[in-house]
Amino acid sequence: MNEIKLNGKIKELDQQKICGVELLSEIDKSLHKQCVAIKINGDVKDLSTEVVVGDDVEFVTSSSTEGLDIIRHDAAHIMAQAVKELYPSAQVTIGPTIENGFYYDFANVEPFSEADLEKIEAKMQSIIDQNLPIIRKVVTKEEAVDFFSKQGETYKVEIIGSLPQESQITIYTQGNFSDLCRGPHSPSTGVVKAFKLMKVAGAYWRGNSNNAMLQRIYGTAWADKKQLKQYLTMLEEAEKRDHRKIGKASDLFHFQEEAQGSVFWHPKGWDLFQRLLNYIREKQNNNGYLEISTPEIMDKKLWEASGHWEKFGENMFTANTIEEGRLYAVRPMNCPGGIQVYNQGIKSYRELPLRLAEFGKVHRYEPSGALHGLMRARAFTQDDAHIFCTNEQITEECIAVCKLIMEIYKDFGFNNVKVKFSDRPQKRIGSDEVWDSAEKALLNALVEQELPYTLNKGEGAFYGPKLEFVMRDAIGRDWQLGTLQVDFNLPERLDANYIDKDGKKYRPVMLHRALFGSIERFLGILIEHYSGNLPLWIAPTQVVIITVTDSINDYAKTVFSTLRTKGIRCTIDLENEKITYKIRKYSLEKVPMIAVLGEKEKEGNLVSIRKIGSNQQETLELNQFMDKLLLEIQQKRS
Repeated sequence: MNEIKLNGKIKELDQQKICGVELLSEIDKSLHKQCVAIKINGDVKDLSTEVVVGDDVEFVTSSSTEGLDIIRHDAAHIMAQAVKELYPSAQVTIGPTIENGFYYDFANVEPFSEADLEKIEAKMQSIIDQNLPIIRKVVTKEEAVDFFSKQGETYKVEIIGSLPQESQITIYTQGNFSDLCRGPHSPSTGVVKAFKLMKVAGAYWRGNSNNAMLQRIYGTAWADKKQLKQYLTMLEEAEKRDHRKIGKASDLFHFQEEAQGSVFWHPKGWDLFQRLLNYIREKQNNNGYLEISTPEIMDKKLWEASGHWEKFGENMFTANTIEEGRLYAVRPMNCPGGIQVYNQGIKSYRELPLRLAEFGKVHRYEPSGALHGLMRARAFTQDDAHIFCTNEQITEECIAVCKLIMEIYKDFGFNNVKVKFSDRPQKRIGSDEVWDSAEKALLNALVEQELPYTLNKGEGAFYGPKLEFVMRDAIGRDWQLGTLQVDFNLPERLDANYIDKDGKKYRPVMLHRALFGSIERFLGILIEHYSGNLPLWIAPTQVVIITVTDSINDYAKTVFSTLRTKGIRCTIDLENEKITYKIRKYSLEKVPMIAVLGEKEKEGNLVSIRKIGSNQQETLELNQFMDKLLLEIQQKRS
């Protein structure tokens, strides 16, 4: 009997094989408008791919994550075709999909302008309207070189030349345009329904500054115009919330050319940074962590032993000494230092689990074009912890970490948190039995807490599986924050061990755990999530006291002193300025509460409160105001 498994159900075929388009027609012709590809035995393929008896089949729709990626891939090819038709001398290089869109790099004599982007968009729409078939062809390496050489596409020829001789090469053609591509693609250009070109920027060929400078055109594409509109609206809102602008307006921090990718913290910003750090420190202390501190600069030999030099060497900053002639590396991660602390002295099973936490400053070289304020920096502080435990303790420790992470995010008003589980990759170390144990431990931690998760198949680290905690902010953006990883590799490479009940040495399991991930990045996310209007309990300045006239100054000083005595972070403004000017000034500085004092307040021992973002004013007795403030701070209302 000719059978396939279609969307989990057995489907009989009249023949032994059938292409995806024909299969789609047999099932439901109305699905044609929604389907862009077919998944055969877990691999996404063109709809023209043949399905054979025994295959496990799913159709990929434009509304799915995989379908949206294909649409963006189609849009990149359509853009390349439009550029070639408008600017025949331009060479097409590389054009992948990226998060929320796509880009293509072009070698062109004249720089593209904003007006050029409008022309390219119009030409793209024309190509889409033609609904050109997208046709796949398999060729040899020699045939591909000959084809693109005749086209004058020297960059494509260089790409082909770097492929193994036995490579199977595919060329996709739509109309008069052909491109070197692995695919898959939709059946035709008309599948792309909603797109927009965003900007043009410079980019080096293959990302190497020694190579030619190319022009990169960025675009975005979505399943329909409604999704596109939502995305563009989100970008406008994100521009208003940019943490770099708010940080400057609120006098929190700045960046400058002399220290690219590193933060200059101002007093208020540093106070906020320390409050985040102390908040985590208190949580860790209450959960049995011991805090350590390890060197930022260590001999290259240690990084070679840990494997970081091989894996991250090109992103590490180095330093050497003339007298010693030794090469040192500035740490990109805290893990090796943590193991050095663990390795001091003999450890007994009775001491496990041992939870060592460190607020370690790390340094990683990021290309200048990739830097983005606090979100992507070259120097940042990780709230790292390394938990050394036995195999039997993994699940219990993972449960505790998950609970701690979710509790922390809730305190900051992040209630929409998703968990991603990444299992064993193809290239890995350790036996299948060890991986079975590690993956089971992580999954048990999720199941016991009834935490839903999605599977990132094969995306675990080479040394162990991991959990990623992804938070959605106020305008719908997803941010990957905390991580939890199981590691059997570093304890082996750096010779960590403990003495078990039988008196023999064993390797501990090492759990890598980060709560915020990066203190700097979390702060940037926090600022943008709240548009700078930070919750009262964490704001660097919680209350500012302003006066209507000079005659109120003594009462204002009394209020200020009373609040400070209770631990409330407040400032006082006695300047002879209009009250409207003062209110506007501190509203722009994002102070959560403005206490306005006039004759009425002075006579009645009152405080009139104006909350940021509200035009309403509430008047309370001073002690009542303090009690309300302290309660809100204690309850961490966000």
